[in-house]
Amino acid sequence: MSTPLVQIQTPRPRLPEWARRSSTHFESLNKLKTGLRALNLHTVCESARCPNIHECFHRGAATFMILGNLCTRGCGFCSVPKGSPRIHDMRLDPAEPANVARMAAEMKLRYVVITSVNRDDLEDGGSAHFAETVREVRRALPEARVEVLTPDFDGNLEAVARVLDAGPHVFNHNMETAPRLYRKVRPQANYQQSLDVLRFARKHSPAVLTKSGFMVGLGETNEEVEQLLRDLRAHAVDVATIGQYLQPTRRNLPVAAYATPEQFEAYKNFGLSLGFRMVFSGPLVRSSYMADLVSEQASNA
Repeated sequence: MSTPLVQIQTPRPRLPEWARRSSTHFESLNKLKTGLRALNLHTVCESARCPNIHECFHRGAATFMILGNLCTRGCGFCSVPKGSPRIHDMRLDPAEPANVARMAAEMKLRYVVITSVNRDDLEDGGSAHFAETVREVRRALPEARVEVLTPDFDGNLEAVARVLDAGPHVFNHNMETAPRLYRKVRPQANYQQSLDVLRFARKHSPAVLTKSGFMVGLGETNEEVEQLLRDLRAHAVDVATIGQYLQPTRRNLPVAAYATPEQFEAYKNFGLSLGFRMVFSGPLVRSSYMADLVSEQASNA
């Protein structure tokens, strides 16, 4: 009789106090959610289970997520719902650009952040819809600044140009992690392709602030973090955001380690030494968190 195999599980690190978000503002949360649902709008704050959602919704900030609420990619870190065009009805909502602008105006936003799911099923990756959303927001709120956080559009630089030509003030595309971890973290993405998107944005629209973010705690080394920062600067990125990966659901990748506040400060100082205008680094930092203040400080640097 064979001896049964015993599966030994490596204990996962416990969430430290500095990575906990304790404040809750349910009244603000529910009020904003009601307005969003009335216009059939989505936010990455909700879909990606952002730990800062109570704080941001309470201060009247949100990151609009367009092109629907189903992503055609299966990134290991992300809790945004996944979908296949062959199974789900993933037609774009033609009213979405105008509804985003309407909601942004109702919220009296002075800084509007627009992101999207990946739509690899669409020939242009959804870039025309993305650009129209930017134009609608700029028409509705001509004094507001607009930041876009785009997918890589599968390397289609014409699609990137289409979004840039709509007139955003900040162009953001996230690297997410070190290249060695792409296979498990971003299996349908390409590290160099994402860097090329950022470099193209700088060349195509020199006046636009370029920005990128990534997570730590997925198994990367300090040397890999430093190399990632070097690569971003080599591709003319102005702003870097660095945050702690927090497992959003049991289906997502586990946390490999938690970086201390001192380590985040060291990453910030290293990034600034490379010439970034701004490095926003901390356990609960997310790509769009405090985006208005980050943009302001970077613009004045």
